[in-house]
Amino acid sequence: MKRSTIWILTIVMAIALLGLLAMQIVYLEKMVSMRNSQFSEIVMRSLYSVSTMLEQNETLYFLDQDLAEAELTYSGIRQNSFTFNDPLEASIDTTLNTEDPSTLRPTNLNTLKDLNDTYQRKQEILKGQYLYQKSLLNEVILNILNHSSDRPIQERADSATVASYLRSELEFNGLTLPFEFAIINRANGVIYKTEGYSPMSQQDVYSQVLFPNDPKNKQNTLNVTFPNKSDYIFSSVKFLVPSLAFTFLLLGVFLYTITVAFRQKKLSEIKNDFINNMTHEFKTPISSISIAAQMLNDDSVRKSPEMLKHVSGVINDETKRLRFQVEKVLQLSLFDRKNATMRLEEEDANASIYSVINTFKLKVEKYGGHITANLDAEDPIINVDRMHFTNVVFNLLDNAVKYRREDVPPELEVTTVNPDEDHIQITVADNGIGMKREDLRKIFEKFYRVSTGNRHDVKGFGLGLAYVHKMIDLFGGSIRAESELNKGSKFIITLPLYK
Repeated sequence: MKRSTIWILTIVMAIALLGLLAMQIVYLEKMVSMRNSQFSEIVMRSLYSVSTMLEQNETLYFLDQDLAEAELTYSGIRQNSFTFNDPLEASIDTTLNTEDPSTLRPTNLNTLKDLNDTYQRKQEILKGQYLYQKSLLNEVILNILNHSSDRPIQERADSATVASYLRSELEFNGLTLPFEFAIINRANGVIYKTEGYSPMSQQDVYSQVLFPNDPKNKQNTLNVTFPNKSDYIFSSVKFLVPSLAFTFLLLGVFLYTITVAFRQKKLSEIKNDFINNMTHEFKTPISSISIAAQMLNDDSVRKSPEMLKHVSGVINDETKRLRFQVEKVLQLSLFDRKNATMRLEEEDANASIYSVINTFKLKVEKYGGHITANLDAEDPIINVDRMHFTNVVFNLLDNAVKYRREDVPPELEVTTVNPDEDHIQITVADNGIGMKREDLRKIFEKFYRVSTGNRHDVKGFGLGLAYVHKMIDLFGGSIRAESELNKGSKFIITLPLYK
């Protein structure tokens, strides 16, 4: 798959996932906002009802007070009220004439007149009672208007009554959360409050003015808070949390998949470079061997011992070179195994390193340089595989020559010391082209090669240092690199001593 195609798929999937995530977040915010609005509406409606009931209690208080003061007067009026007797019983004496009904008539002609006078007096008494009750109500209203605000708020709205009204109204409206409240005066002073009243912010407080008809400077406010409001709101929208979690999980899997895709794409490109380099590395010795073989078919070459010796030397050298390259390719299989098969044995590090240096000395001198050995470790005995250990040293020396500077001859130095009684430290230093800091973090990765401008200006597969790191790790040691651009590099190996 082309890199551009991967990028297009990545962008499309990212837009889709981010859009889905954004919609869920917006929906969650809308749900929370709606629940907050509903919560606020319920609380404010309940507070208004509490305020109304307290005003009704205030009215009842003044009614009871005025009725108590007027009780004696009202009792006197009731005692002097007119007693209505049936005038027919007292004043009418009728004589029935069974023979002539027309003879039926009242014995007292003034009876009807007395009845009418009695009715008029009764109406006057009822009118007086009505006017008295009306004046009593007017007096109560005046008392409420003139004297109600003078009463202490603790009497007009005591804490037990307010708590009871609040609880009943909130439960009636379907809200059973615990609450805390306080009565606040005009100057924001606390008249009284419940023990748990301590609002974190003004947004958590719901307020309602008590007795709004009081003068402005005497008005008090009922403030209510709900400590568990956040849990209540969250419980109503928590069903959205799993969908958000799955969306984030999907986004994480998508990012990981894209990362793996790009990594595989990069690995594919590196492997293509590896094949190209490997082809180039194999082509040169094969061509040299082929030319030498053709020369051996020439009779003049076979008759000349010197020429025959030269051709044989070329074939031998190129065969060794080809075998070395094949061994380096075979080392690739080590990276795909958790445990490589090795024959660990007691080995003298100084002796093994000295043997490699003697073999490599001619190659360094070919470029006008020289190699220095300072093998000063007093205890050089280590437990390693001899072949792989010598390959490690050879790879480091080969890299030092391969990445030399063109303007100065190569100078290599190999040292061994005992930093403590349990380890040996091997250092390979050179004066080559060095490396950038960002390259130092990657040089031990498989197939990684430090760029030098031309992909084939330095031959190799990017396996040498990865192989070195793998072997040192299997030997139970560690390796680190120090380098400065255009000044050289230093590789420091630490291995445990054989005990």
